[in-house]
Amino acid sequence: MTERPQTPRRNEPERLHALDESFLLWEAENTPMHIAAVMVFEPGPLATADGGLDLTTLRKAILAGVARVPRYRQRVVEIPLLGGHVFVDDDRFDLDYHVRHVALPRPGSLSQLARLTANVMERPLDRRRPLWEMWVVEGLEGGRFALLTKVHHSMVDGIAGVELMLRILSPDPDARPAGEEIPPAAPAPPAAELLLRELARRARLPLEAALGRGEARRDVGEVGRELARRAAALARSLGRGLRPARRSSLNGPIGPHRRYACSGQDLEVVRRLARELGCTVNDVVLATVAGAIRRTLRRRGERLREGGIRVLAPVSVRRADERGVLGNRVWVWIVDLPVERAGPLARLRAIRAQTAEFKRRGDALGADLLTGVAEWTSPTLLALGARAVMQLPAFNLIVTNVPGPQIPLYLCGARMAAAYPVGPLFDEIGLCVALLSYDGGLYWGLTADYDLVPDLDAIVEDLRAAFDELERAARRRSRSAPEPGRGRRSGAGRAGGATTDRG
Repeated sequence: MTERPQTPRRNEPERLHALDESFLLWEAENTPMHIAAVMVFEPGPLATADGGLDLTTLRKAILAGVARVPRYRQRVVEIPLLGGHVFVDDDRFDLDYHVRHVALPRPGSLSQLARLTANVMERPLDRRRPLWEMWVVEGLEGGRFALLTKVHHSMVDGIAGVELMLRILSPDPDARPAGEEIPPAAPAPPAAELLLRELARRARLPLEAALGRGEARRDVGEVGRELARRAAALARSLGRGLRPARRSSLNGPIGPHRRYACSGQDLEVVRRLARELGCTVNDVVLATVAGAIRRTLRRRGERLREGGIRVLAPVSVRRADERGVLGNRVWVWIVDLPVERAGPLARLRAIRAQTAEFKRRGDALGADLLTGVAEWTSPTLLALGARAVMQLPAFNLIVTNVPGPQIPLYLCGARMAAAYPVGPLFDEIGLCVALLSYDGGLYWGLTADYDLVPDLDAIVEDLRAAFDELERAARRRSRSAPEPGRGRRSGAGRAGGATTDRG
């Protein structure tokens, strides 16, 4: 069987990169570091005469996907003496352990599926085995079923998670599993070999840490200028990130239990609104969250202060040649949500100004430099740094927006109707808002600490109300705009200059 180019050779363990390693370091009893997707399917040809599922065919499809992705069959092993981890083949791999089967009382609702998701997300993954689970959930209304895929964040970021999903699903409704078999596991390298490999890797790191991959081929002047740009971007981002955020009622010690809620909307409606307002889809998302959090805090009787709520917004820095590569390739923006502003367009203008400035300055350029330095840093220092960052969080909540495929996908002919993302919580951070676009839909998934956010369903309604408020304000703005060649002078009264983005 031909190996995919993004995976290591079967006899060579792959070391976790620094950012992947950090998710193992951040993990604690009450903050498991896994992400998930809740994929809802029409039953299609997988439906059986008694209203159940053809589990034999479904299992074959999952087995074929696992056979194509070696990472699903690998576990993490700690490097002796020096610390850090590598992925090695699991010689005890058992598909039946990883694939679970449950059923909701028929007809199961989306809210019941959300409660099940919260329960599944509370339990950490076993590090002695490959770090993933897949739950097959029967009994949804209309004969639908769901796949709940739970993967440790050290294995994938949001973009890589979507690409893993594409290994199991197909754009072809007639595609069926090809009966692939799991290859035999390669023996795990002895501890001495892991140690020697790590020593050799560290000997190569100093230049790579400073310059990134491929930089050494440039002339000295160009390298110096590029390094200066990256250092400046890193300094700006770290300076912002090291300032602790003001606490709100969404922040506090995290417990072991979770709430989860999800909803969806038409992606084209969001895109049209972004075009009308001269901004990006992500700006609209952040403005919607700002409006919702404003409503939530007012309902809770909390004072609205300027710069009082800050969002951690992951940004992909995955290059074109890294498509299909697993692991994490992200940087973060820390965005001030202007919840103190009453007008939805005023909130949007403030957010758009920040994101446009981040892009103009190239703040994501610091990602390679920080990653390179972190690769060179000892795991002990990396662990101390990771814990220090979490003890003084620079943000109040997380908002992550992942672009997904805009074509329908199928599992053995069963069409995926919706895909809701599930994000992790960090200590002191009680709410994560995750979004995933798929086949013309924008799907929201909200993960919350059970005690800090007992009003999660109300926050979902706040999001809907905030988007409607922004949409109404855009319509009023459009109706009041002067005709071409008449009225205000150019630039007066606008919501701000247009920006460009992948969204």
